Amino acid sequence: MTATKPAPKPVVVVTRKLPDLVETRLMELFESHLNAGDRPMSGDEIIAACSDADVLVPTVTDKITRDVINALPDRLKLIANFGVGVNHIDLAACGARGITVTNTPGVLTEDTADLTLALLLAAPRRLMEGDRLVRSGEWKGWSPTFMIGDRIAGKRLGIIGMGRIGQAVARRARGFNMSVHYHNRKRVHVDMESELEATWWQDLDQMLAHMDYISVNCPLNTETHHLLSEQRLRLLQPHAFVINTARGEIIDEAALARLLGEGAIAGAALDVYEREPEIEPALLKLDNVVLAPHLGSATREGRIAMGEKVLINIRAFADNHAPPDRVIHGNAG
Repeated sequence: MTATKPAPKPVVVVTRKLPDLVETRLMELFESHLNAGDRPMSGDEIIAACSDADVLVPTVTDKITRDVINALPDRLKLIANFGVGVNHIDLAACGARGITVTNTPGVLTEDTADLTLALLLAAPRRLMEGDRLVRSGEWKGWSPTFMIGDRIAGKRLGIIGMGRIGQAVARRARGFNMSVHYHNRKRVHVDMESELEATWWQDLDQMLAHMDYISVNCPLNTETHHLLSEQRLRLLQPHAFVINTARGEIIDEAALARLLGEGAIAGAALDVYEREPEIEPALLKLDNVVLAPHLGSATREGRIAMGEKVLINIRAFADNHAPPDRVIHGNAG
């Protein structure tokens, strides 16, 4: 009796270095090509690496444009994104080529909400400014009026985007005795509003004008690009702070820097940027802004959980099952 020849393993191309545990499982399960050097790949490099690939595993740093997608081999039918956001992937081009796209939702909620609260505390209490002063050797000691900041307890927090992360931020804010307000495309269920003691504002402009703190937690799409334009940022009160852990393009970064410099807004704390990793030069000169290097999901637990989602999506697809985290389902017909 002739033994059945095992099916060939899918060929998987990974564009950036992933946690060791994730890379080990990728090597065990698939014929995987890793990026040990962790250098961002250009579009041409991605195309070349995928010449005989079945699956591409990109990250937010990769620009998977229409030109890249159209140059991928016909055998590549899955892009298993390592991350939640997929605005760096041309989904329409994927659909036209019959390429399924998956992401890693649900596993970054707590980590991103934790960082949001960390930034929300750091900016008004001038923590980074104080850290720089201590390290400089110029600190002369405590005094009653030195580096006065702002309290968050009892203040109004306006959350833009009340999905999983926005709700997690709201729960944490309630622990700091903040008054929770939110703007969302659709009002959340009354039970959720009751649990979070949250007030819905249908009109974003009206909410902005009444808040002490603004937290950006909505996805990036055509409707939210520059959602916080200069016109909207000028609606904020002079004592207000802006925190962004979503996507940099949601805020007009140049306008934000200008208003921070003018004192029209008290401060900001940013984890994401409009032209990442480039930073608006004016922001770098300001003391009233905290700048973090895209740390929203940067916990060991979070990044491993993201990798596990990628593995599950690839295995399901290789077994001719629908991946659980489909953003779009490829339909070559």
